[in-house]
Amino acid sequence: MNLNEFCKEKALEICAAQLHLPSHEICIITIYRSPSGNYQYFIHKLETILNMLYSNSVEIIICGDINISYLIDSTSKRLLDSLLASYGLHSTVKFPTRIQNNSYSTIDNIFIDTFKFSNFTVYPSINGLSDYDAQSIILHKILEQNSNTYIYYNRKIDKWSIIDFNTKLIYELWKDIFTENDVNTIFNNFMNSYLRIYHSSFPHQKSTSQIVQESMSNPRN
Repeated sequence: MNLNEFCKEKALEICAAQLHLPSHEICIITIYRSPSGNYQYFIHKLETILNMLYSNSVEIIICGDINISYLIDSTSKRLLDSLLASYGLHSTVKFPTRIQNNSYSTIDNIFIDTFKFSNFTVYPSINGLSDYDAQSIILHKILEQNSNTYIYYNRKIDKWSIIDFNTKLIYELWKDIFTENDVNTIFNNFMNSYLRIYHSSFPHQKSTSQIVQESMSNPRN
């Protein structure tokens, strides 16, 4: 889903993807807003986008770094809450997402329709790669399960794969990192090398399990 026409440096960087599930059509919107960006532009364009995408048949989920702290009350927070509430969207992250020295804030968030998706779990995902924690959300009982076989993917992480990972990190030359001067290029080069090693040592593996799951159409849910 192309939303490039609405992007403006610092004020709003946005993209979206649509998921076609057996029981739902879900539009996931990711956003970044710089703290120095034009807030009125952000609010105005976000409203335009939501008005364009909103439909009774499509569920919208918004996530990202909006640089508006949800641990304190502010005019910016009230304006955003008011806009999103008009589309049935509400904040789900109630814990700090950035902790540094003696300060903490919740400037990253996930917004969903908490009436339709009342059964959900949100938790921080600490990866050690940034001063921000990632956030993960689980929407329970969203899929209609037509069979008792569930396919999922995970990573093989055990004693030997961790040894392999550490060994590859030790022998990595990191030559593309220290030859650059631009901090963004240095970081991108580091991440490329790090993730290449990570995916090599901890590959995805496909698994299946036998489960019993009730359908969303079950009136007892």
